[in-house]
Amino acid sequence: MKRIMVINGPNLNMLGEREPQTYGSQTLGEINRAISEKAARLGLSVDFFQSNSEGDIIDKIQSCKGEYDAIILNAGAFTHYSYAIRDAISATGIPVIEVHMSNVYSREDFRHKSVISAVCKGVVCGFGPDSYLMALSYLGEQEV
Repeated sequence: MKRIMVINGPNLNMLGEREPQTYGSQTLGEINRAISEKAARLGLSVDFFQSNSEGDIIDKIQSCKGEYDAIILNAGAFTHYSYAIRDAISATGIPVIEVHMSNVYSREDFRHKSVISAVCKGVVCGFGPDSYLMALSYLGEQEV
């Protein structure tokens, strides 16, 4: 059974309260339940981690080596400037799908640049919570 780690970065613990016009009204717990349900249907094992701390996210990515087959990562604002997270992704060699709930290209200019995309297997953005489910579907159907 493929093991998938879902990592959420800063402020994603505030989903459901934070800018509902951009991120919707679902909480992170509700999104994680939907991911768990879909993972079960796909025959995948999934675990979750959220932190507002860059170092904790780096530690979690590194700890996935040899334990998980892939990572779904919503790095939040770290996407745009964390070379340390980029380097952690690159160092582990684990396939990572970068996920964003909003369409980052329809937002502020600084959100148009991702420093982690180049070391990720792919990017899904703009589909709200379904962005996670789309990434999960890909991982369930592909050899990664």
